[in-house]
Amino acid sequence: MKEITPVIVAARRTPIGTAGLALRNVDTTGLAAPVLSALRAELDLESPDHVILGNCMGAGGNVARVSTLAAGFGVSVPALTLDLQCGSGLAAITTAAAFVRSGSSEVVLAGGVESASTAPWRMWPPANGREPQRYSRAPFAPADIGDPEMGAAADGVARRWGISRERQDAYAVRSHTRAAAARAAGRFDEELVPLPQLDRDERVRDHLRQSTLARLPSAFTTDGTVTAGNACGINDGAAAVAVVSEARRRADGIPGLACLDWETAGVDPNLPGVGPVPAIRELLRRNDITLADVGVIEVNEAFAAQVLACCDELGLHEERICVEGGALALGHPWGASGAVLAVRLYSQMVRQDGPELGLAAIAVGGGQGVAILVQRIG
Repeated sequence: MKEITPVIVAARRTPIGTAGLALRNVDTTGLAAPVLSALRAELDLESPDHVILGNCMGAGGNVARVSTLAAGFGVSVPALTLDLQCGSGLAAITTAAAFVRSGSSEVVLAGGVESASTAPWRMWPPANGREPQRYSRAPFAPADIGDPEMGAAADGVARRWGISRERQDAYAVRSHTRAAAARAAGRFDEELVPLPQLDRDERVRDHLRQSTLARLPSAFTTDGTVTAGNACGINDGAAAVAVVSEARRRADGIPGLACLDWETAGVDPNLPGVGPVPAIRELLRRNDITLADVGVIEVNEAFAAQVLACCDELGLHEERICVEGGALALGHPWGASGAVLAVRLYSQMVRQDGPELGLAAIAVGGGQGVAILVQRIG
């Protein structure tokens, strides 16, 4: 490994809450600052060179800067907030890796945060004497190209790739079953930063059955197969990792995940759920490997339909995805979810003496995908 190879050496996250429930009064600072503080304590870190956090729907301003100061870091620590929608948390980590690989930084804390519960209401300005109009999201793409809501887009993916309702429901049940088993076995314990309001993931259903999901109606289109049961929830949470140079990791004598390569790709905005496919393909091509070489694969489960379509396109068996449960069970706090994937890779590969290679990927509204390839070292 080169001295400036970026390496993840610590990874933590909050429990993920369901919007409006346990974390309903906890804002982005209240979620992100405890995670940053936990990384600081774990590494006995006086000060990072930079903090980078992804966020989609916060109150504006620089969420990362406010959270960095609230975590107790000095005023000299710069902080950056970025928005790549659902890919924000993973994009923050790849940006941190780029900082380290450039030689401009040696230690960067990076991740994401989302508090859907406390996100402010936003309004379009009044026009022609009308009242201001509330909107739930900014455009993902120009309307003439196609800018579907994510649920409707997932139904479009299901139709395009022929993903049946039964297959989607079965996948969702598997996610909950795996997450419940992992939680019972203590697989999440070391990565969690318990909060006063919540000490475990709120959405996981221990005994979910496919027959229960089969009773749910289509949630987004009249003839669709995507339901509230095979789609992710609306969630609150934060996650972050510490990215250091290989020289720093080796000097500290600790294991980690070397960030070998990363990619962001674009796809049709009308079918955003398959954004991970070209990003993953490019990583495999550049690094001359196949998915058979990768031991742990985390793909964000925004919708069962889009994960299954990605599997079909990549020739990847669906049971290899998120073997300890994914966002369908744990939840999808938009700006944090990509960072949650990195935390999950770290827990499975480093803390459990896992396989050599791991991969994480996430789809992005507007038709993009972000992916990262990591290697266990140390």
